Amino acid sequence: MENSKLMDQEEHQQEETNLLTRRYFLEIVGGGAIGVAAVGSMVLTAQFLSPNVLLEPSLKFKAGSVENFPPASVTLNKEQKVFIVRAREGYFYALSAVCPHLGCIANWKGEEGIIACPCHGSKFDQEGRVLGGPAPRSLVRFSLLLDEQKQLIVDKGLVVGEDVILKV
Repeated sequence: MENSKLMDQEEHQQEETNLLTRRYFLEIVGGGAIGVAAVGSMVLTAQFLSPNVLLEPSLKFKAGSVENFPPASVTLNKEQKVFIVRAREGYFYALSAVCPHLGCIANWKGEEGIIACPCHGSKFDQEGRVLGGPAPRSLVRFSLLLDEQKQLIVDKGLVVGEDVILKV
């Protein structure tokens, strides 16, 4: 009888051990799920509260030295999307390379002497005036200055008229 009591106690302890193991496993899983949800919500909250800064290139940039632009040339600065035009008479001006129709980047066609939009067929003369195509207006001219080291400085934040040129 005592032997059977002892066996019952051992079985009872083994059942408790199994119950505790199952219970412990479920506690670990539940605690882990709560922890993952808490960390995820903290990360999303921190991301929401941090400022979203869009770093854009400066509107004012150095285009290069005057000697880099041969007379009667049109040079595209792809990074800044600007044409630097040096006329035969030594005059400089800067034109936007962005087509006013839909914002495509235009190309200089040296053999034809025009600036052309490859997407929709707009054509501009060397001064940026519309020659044909769907473009509603001429290319925008930007301010162009010369610094002490004879570097051309383009300011895309300052739009100028067709009559504004830089004489070197």
